[in-house]
Amino acid sequence: MAKQLRLMHVHAHPDDESSKGAATTARYVAEGVDVHVVTCTGGERGSILNPAMDRPDVLSNIAEIRRQEMERAREILGVTQDWLGFVDSGWPEGDPPPPLPEGCFAALPLDEAAAPLVRLMRTFRPHVVTTYDENGGYPHPDHVMCNRISVAAFDAAGDSDRYSGCGPVWQPLKLYYHHSFHRERTQALHDAMVSRGFVSPYGERLAEWTPDPEHAARITTRVPSADYFAVRDRALLAHATQVDPNGPWFSVPLEVHRAAWPTEDFELVRSHVPAELPEDDLFHGIRDRDSAAAELQVTP
Repeated sequence: MAKQLRLMHVHAHPDDESSKGAATTARYVAEGVDVHVVTCTGGERGSILNPAMDRPDVLSNIAEIRRQEMERAREILGVTQDWLGFVDSGWPEGDPPPPLPEGCFAALPLDEAAAPLVRLMRTFRPHVVTTYDENGGYPHPDHVMCNRISVAAFDAAGDSDRYSGCGPVWQPLKLYYHHSFHRERTQALHDAMVSRGFVSPYGERLAEWTPDPEHAARITTRVPSADYFAVRDRALLAHATQVDPNGPWFSVPLEVHRAAWPTEDFELVRSHVPAELPEDDLFHGIRDRDSAAAELQVTP
């Protein structure tokens, strides 16, 4: 009998696990994959983005409320989860932007910030790891730092000469970047809304969004996940401080999401197994290996 497949998602803040790749997560959980979410910070400096939750009692207790929201989302998605325990860096506002707060996640030395993630990779032993691209998906300092520690930990976890105090080595086999909010998908959603006679929430944004064929070409892997969009949306709504149920995302009917763009999209950036691109499965090249090969230790 083959060993259970394991997938690790590394995210910057609570709610990111629900807004990026959550339907893929739900699909793999339903298939029996062991999925673990790593949340780098508590989101302590995050804004309240749902007007109904923008109240003094919420703001004064934002860190604990966001932990509670994460627990609800975790239960909906069916995953396990760990906090790395770093402090949210906040969004720097100003021109030029102010210095990062002392001691925050994005201001830490890379080797120090990557250490607990190396330990988790060696403990959970994922076959596949996902995170953001080098720009963080969007340039929040914590998202950029999340990318940096994820790549560093992926490369170090299987190296016995590094992080000797972080447990027995384990080399994950594949590393992916999320590409969730790209123009191609947004255009498809817009066109589908217009063709059905609905008002699209994306017209103004698309008019200001310059097409970037090079970025679109980075997508290597499209995971069919439309059957799990409803689970994704339930997980999103669990983050009530961050997600407005009356906002643009939920103005697009679920059936339009399913018809217009039925996949979640990723970029394969590291692989220790042969890759045949394009793919429709994060475990392509791993799933068909026998149980011994699936546990193969590879040291770069």
